[in-house]
Amino acid sequence: MLTLKLLRDDPQFVVNKLKIKNFDAQPIVDKVLELDSRRRAFQTESDSMLAAQKQKAAEIGGLMKQGLKEQAEQVKKDVAELKSKSAELLSSMDKTAEELENLLVLLPNIPCDLVKPGKGAEDNEIVKVAGPDPVLPENALPHWELAKKYDIIDFDLGVKITGAGFPVYKGKGAKLQRALINFFLDCNTEDGYTEIEPPVMVNKDSGFGTGQLPDKEGQMYHATLDDFYMVPTAEVPVTNIFRDVILAQNEIPQRLTAYTPCFRREAGSYGKDVRGLNRLHQFDKVEIVRVEKPEDSYKALDDMVAHVESIVNKLGLKYRILRLCGGDMSFTSAITYDFELWSAAQQRWLEISSVSNFETYQSNRLHLRYRDAEGKTQLAHTLNGSSLALPRVVAALLENFQTADGIVIPEALRPYTGFDKID
Repeated sequence: MLTLKLLRDDPQFVVNKLKIKNFDAQPIVDKVLELDSRRRAFQTESDSMLAAQKQKAAEIGGLMKQGLKEQAEQVKKDVAELKSKSAELLSSMDKTAEELENLLVLLPNIPCDLVKPGKGAEDNEIVKVAGPDPVLPENALPHWELAKKYDIIDFDLGVKITGAGFPVYKGKGAKLQRALINFFLDCNTEDGYTEIEPPVMVNKDSGFGTGQLPDKEGQMYHATLDDFYMVPTAEVPVTNIFRDVILAQNEIPQRLTAYTPCFRREAGSYGKDVRGLNRLHQFDKVEIVRVEKPEDSYKALDDMVAHVESIVNKLGLKYRILRLCGGDMSFTSAITYDFELWSAAQQRWLEISSVSNFETYQSNRLHLRYRDAEGKTQLAHTLNGSSLALPRVVAALLENFQTADGIVIPEALRPYTGFDKID
């Protein structure tokens, strides 16, 4: 959530910056400033009225001591009237503050200066392309056919048990899933991240804190009886560890990693791009989350991108890194780098990771602060990234490493799988 201070100090800056995200902020910014002015006027009037109440209340005792009971009773009536008016004023102020809050959450985060304008994915900047070109056998198969051929993922059984987008992993397919999760977590903890195992259901406050609510209700599975939401990513519970927290100097930065199953409704998804593992309603993902001082967060972002790249390189896969344009960025991000793997059998790029800096947007919603060197509280910066999302990694592994007599497991994964080939 953008700070009121920023909107008061330079509203035109906010409006111009959000045009990069193809968002017309002018009507909302104008209304926010109007409501903020009204709320502050209410506050000033309320403070004045409270001062008047205290003054008159102090007069009552003196009048009573002087035996001026009739005058004291009149002052009591004046105080009661002031209290009544004050209550009405506070109610109006609360209503205005709520209306203001409801408008503030409609404004997306401001993109940083590195972000270029653009309408969508076609305008993203390609930062880097690397990794070996896969050499496939004749009659190479897409991963959903390989999964059936080697009986390692059963999509039809998932439909029977739950529905489309909920695959069942079997045999070496299940072991590959577990191997990748452990491999990713080990890579992260070896790089200094502390492993967390969070809940996979969160409350509404947690969804609001990281920006999934009220923006993405349609994408989240909601347990209505308890008002809990299934996590769309470990980012939500892990970042909310710091909700309503003030970190001391020696407690920042924070570097955490977690594995969770993730749940997304993906309403409206259809067509060839959702076949097999390309788009699921339940999938496994390992996440990294950082909380940083503002002056350190972009160095942290570069470190996170380099870390994710090192994992992809260990798997020996062809990849590219994109800097998302304004039109393809999330509502909450200030800058995002996407990683995509080349799917040789499908002849297309598959997204496997997003690494983002949210600056103070999430921390303002979370009330996440730290004490600076002078002991003053400041909003921290939050960052997160996938390291990595499993489904499309598995898809690329199956397709790119297929041979005439099986699927070769990358050497870095073999200590985790316990086998070097799926056949």
